[in-house]
Amino acid sequence: MVLTLGMVSLLTDISTESVAAILPLYLTVVVGLSPVAFGLIDGLYQGASVLVRLGGGWISDRTDRPKWVAFAGYGLSCVARFFLLFAAGAGSIAAVVAADRVGKGLRTAPRDAMISSATRSEDLGLAFGVHRALDTVGAAMGPLIAFLVLWWIPDGYLTVMVISLAFAVIGVALLGLIAPDQRIRPPRPRPTSRPASPPFVWKDLTDRRLTRLLVLAAGLGILTIGDGFLYLTLLERSDFGAEWFPLLYVGTNVVYLVLAMPVGWAADRAGRARVLVGGHVALAGAYVCAAVPASGTVPTLATLALLGLFYAATDGVIAAMAGRLVPVQARASGIAAAQTVVALARMLATVGFGVLWVLVGPATAMAAVAAALVLATAVAATQVRPLDRAPVTP
Repeated sequence: MVLTLGMVSLLTDISTESVAAILPLYLTVVVGLSPVAFGLIDGLYQGASVLVRLGGGWISDRTDRPKWVAFAGYGLSCVARFFLLFAAGAGSIAAVVAADRVGKGLRTAPRDAMISSATRSEDLGLAFGVHRALDTVGAAMGPLIAFLVLWWIPDGYLTVMVISLAFAVIGVALLGLIAPDQRIRPPRPRPTSRPASPPFVWKDLTDRRLTRLLVLAAGLGILTIGDGFLYLTLLERSDFGAEWFPLLYVGTNVVYLVLAMPVGWAADRAGRARVLVGGHVALAGAYVCAAVPASGTVPTLATLALLGLFYAATDGVIAAMAGRLVPVQARASGIAAAQTVVALARMLATVGFGVLWVLVGPATAMAAVAAALVLATAVAATQVRPLDRAPVTP
């Protein structure tokens, strides 16, 4: 199950990240958007999925058919790839980006609930690490494909989009034809016996442990800006050509790929909440490296390495935590709640950073966010012990 879903994510991430790697340049250089306008679209990219994450988790829990809810989400993103071929202005691009992210929001919680239910509690961090590692292979291949296309075909943005669509179609087909139609809840017992698993109710999401996790995720997420701004800061500070821009995504994703499984394994043993906060410390370090006025290879590589460590310590870890802090019948909705809070906070952070960029400049804005994130992680570190000691559902 984990490997099959990982392959689906690998193909889908080739599709997604090949476009994401050219989008900042395309919007700011080709379309000519200002940093504020780019921040709005990038914020939409980060947060459009907020609208449906809880809905996707709720439908999955109510129907107990997570595969087909996830399939609908992957399918919507595939359709968005097609219409991206014809989007020419900022408005149409924003609409396509929103549709793609709505598809991501719909599919993520049901998919992660399938992984959570197919894995023993003590191995959850490792299982999500394996999935995220496969996911990240695609996330590294996508920008690499975009780089090769732009290297051979100057201004070959349309070619990248066609390749992206092809990989999206293959990923949707793999999920529909090969992934098992796994149920989350135990089979219904005979009518004469008591139900083995009660139906989902919204009260299942009011557990204090989940609330603590959501507050922690929101506080840290509001200081997590979009990667596009980080890479644009590196591009402005350094002297490498724009055609090398997609390789920044490759560097981050290679580090993520290498660290996803060992960091997930460490989170299972050292405490997932501690690793989650530690990942944001690494993110603050990435912001500092990007803000340093010195140009050159070392600051750039350090930025990419720390950003990759951040994703390895947070992406799968928060899903592993949320899925086991709620009853089994609410597993997808619990994961969706955590992911919704993170996506909404990051959307606000990205939009706000676009304004800050214009007001004080990229380096100063990045340094200010880094300082605020250091303070936030110091506070968060005092709140993680109850989460790591909390009992979890099987």
